[in-house]
Amino acid sequence: MTRFLSRERLAALSDTQYDALGSLHLAVRDDGVDIEQDDPKPGAPVVLDVPGLLADHLHDTEDAAVREALHSGRTIRRGQGYSVRVTAPLALHQAALKQCAALVRDGSTPAGRKAYRTYADRVTAITQTS
Repeated sequence: MTRFLSRERLAALSDTQYDALGSLHLAVRDDGVDIEQDDPKPGAPVVLDVPGLLADHLHDTEDAAVREALHSGRTIRRGQGYSVRVTAPLALHQAALKQCAALVRDGSTPAGRKAYRTYADRVTAITQTS
């Protein structure tokens, strides 16, 4: 089944470029948010990519729901690192983000702080669309 995105949603997700002949080219940004998912309803699962550094930190968490969601996620390799594509309710993503906040406070590396910011931006983007 093919889904079509509204013009406004497509414009928000893509950078528009024109070539020398005036043809329109759309380059969809890779921001870790599944572009084919509809606006999430409360309690509906959403698909987000959790950076590998945060996924490693969350494997040792006490929250069984977060561990199970990460275990059932799909590992995606990109460049030097990896991400885990997790399908879970938005509340679970927000809980995982709160558990990762300790990682940022406890003098983490710049890569750990960037991974946290990236995941926080993804969760915030989904939160604002709902």
